[in-house]
Formats: sequence, structure tokens, C-alpha cells
Amino acid sequence: MREHDEIVKDIKIILEEKVAQNVAAHNGAIGFINFASDTGVATLRLSGACSGCAMSQRTLKEGVERLLKHYVPEVNSIVGEDDEQAKEQGYKPFIPRDERDL
Repeated sequence: MREHDEIVKDIKIILEEKVAQNVAAHNGAIGFINFASDTGVATLRLSGACSGCAMSQRTLKEGVERLLKHYVPEVNSIVGEDDEQAKEQGYKPFIPRDERDL
């Protein structure tokens, strides 16, 4: 079994080398927040135009999660969290947490 730090390093490399350029083309970014070794869940921050975007969840599940599972087998799933500063930075669409249909 691999060490937590090695898994985190691999997740960050995949995000940087295989994800960053694609989402940056849409003025967005997806960054690392946390990896829970016990559950295999990676938590990622959606920022820029990705924050609050309806398509970001699809991108996460169909694109980013698939890549991470392929290259980092310890990843079982991912969770995306919107960057709460996106609205202040002028990015839209941004739907504040209290206005979302949960």
C-alpha cells in the first residue's frame, strides 16, 4: 500500500498535467483540497469560471474522476467544492450556497 503523501503527489500531478490546461481554456481551475485514504475520496476546489457552473459537476464525474481513477487507483471518487471567492473575482455563473437547490 502506498503512502498518503505519494498518492497526494500523484493526484496533484494529474490535475496539473492532464486537467489544468483544459479547464483553463474556459477560464476555470480545479485544485486539490484533500484526499481521504480511508475512503479513497479526493476533494477538489472548483474556482474561476468552474465555480458554480452547472457543467462543472459533469466535467468532474466524466472527466476528472475517470482520469484520477485511471492514474491513481487509490482514488474511488471525487467531490467538488465551489470557491466561495468566485463571485468577488467576477466569475459567473456563481450560485451562492444558500440559493442552490440542494
